[in-house]
Amino acid sequence: MNHNPPLVVVGNPDNRRVGSFRAAAHAAGLRVRVLPWRWLAGGEASLPQRALVRVDSPGEDAEVDRLLRGADRPLALGEIGGAAAWYVGLLAALDRLVGAAHQAGATLLNDPADIAVLFDKRACQRRLAAAGVPQPATLDAAPVGWAQLRSALAEAGWARVFVKPVHGSSASGMLALHVTARRVQAVTSVEVVGDRLFNSLRVRAYRSEREVATIVDQLAPDGLLVQRWFPKAGLHGRVVDLRVLVIAGEPGHVVVRGSDGPLTNLHLGNRRGDPAAVRAAFGPRRWAAALTDCVRAARCFTGSLHVGVDLMIGSDWRRHAVAEVNAFGDLLPGVYDAAGRDSYAAQLHAMRTGRSASWRGTARMERSA
Repeated sequence: MNHNPPLVVVGNPDNRRVGSFRAAAHAAGLRVRVLPWRWLAGGEASLPQRALVRVDSPGEDAEVDRLLRGADRPLALGEIGGAAAWYVGLLAALDRLVGAAHQAGATLLNDPADIAVLFDKRACQRRLAAAGVPQPATLDAAPVGWAQLRSALAEAGWARVFVKPVHGSSASGMLALHVTARRVQAVTSVEVVGDRLFNSLRVRAYRSEREVATIVDQLAPDGLLVQRWFPKAGLHGRVVDLRVLVIAGEPGHVVVRGSDGPLTNLHLGNRRGDPAAVRAAFGPRRWAAALTDCVRAARCFTGSLHVGVDLMIGSDWRRHAVAEVNAFGDLLPGVYDAAGRDSYAAQLHAMRTGRSASWRGTARMERSA
C-alpha cells in the first residue's frame, strides 16, 4: 500500500467482522473508514479518492436485509425468505459501489462480479466445473418444488443429496436429504413455525414427507442447488470437513469442522478439529493436492483478495471435493498462518507486500486474454 491510501471497509459498523479487521489494521498502524451497508443498500455510495476498499458481509443486520430485499418490513430474527429479492438488491448495491469506486479512482479488494457469482451457487458451480475443480455432481435443472425434486432424484438414481438455497449462506435453509421409495428424511437447521421457516441453531430431522415437502416448496421459488451426497471422512468419531482460507493464492489458514451429523457449520454447535491430525490421516501428497485444488478454486475469483473454500475429504481418505466457495469466509478467530498472522492481519500483509495487487493483476490479464 504505497503512501498509505485511505483504507475503507464496506460493512456493518458494529459487526464483529468489521471490528476484527479494524483491530488488525490498527495494529498495523492503519486507520480504517467504514462505509455502512445501510448507506450503500439505501442508495448512498461515496468513497475517498484512491481508496483501497474491502467489501465485507452485509449479514447480521435486519435493516440492511430489508433494504436489499426492497421490503416494507424486516424479517423476524432467523426468518428465512426473500432470498431472490435480496440477491437482486445485492447486485444493485454492488453496482453503486462500482460506480463510486470508478468516480474516486478507488481499488476494490473484492471484485463485485466475483461476489455476484459467489452468492449464486449454481453460477459458482459452473465456474468451478469449467476450471476442473473437483466437486459433487449436481442436478442439471433447479427443482421448482418437492414433487419435481423427488422425481428428478428417482430419475438420477440418487438417494442422498444436499439441497441448498442458491443465494443462501451459513447453512440457512440447507437440507441433508435421504429419499427412498418408502422413506424420507431431511436433516436441517430449518424450523417450521406455522407457515414460516426459521434458521435455528438446533439441527433436527424431519421424517414426514409432508413436512419435508412443505420446506422444499417454500424454499424452491428463491432457487435451489441440489448436490449429490459426498461421503465425508470421519476422525475421532466425528464427520469432518475443512474451511480453507485462500489469500492472494496462498492457503494459509485451515479450520477443521467436526460434527456428529452431516451439517458441519461451527455455529450449529460443532467443534473444531486438529488440522495436523487430518493431514496425517490424509497423507502429505493428498493433502498437498487438496490444497492445490483450493487454490485452483480461488483462481476462479482472482478479482478478490480472499475466498473461503469448503473442502470435503472422502470417507476413503483418498478423494476430495470442493463443496462451496465463500465470498466472506475469513471470520476465523483464533486461527493463524505459519507466520502467526490471523486472517485479517494476513490480508493486510498481502496488501502491503504487493501480493494482493499481483493477484488482482492476474485477473486483469485473464480478462484481457
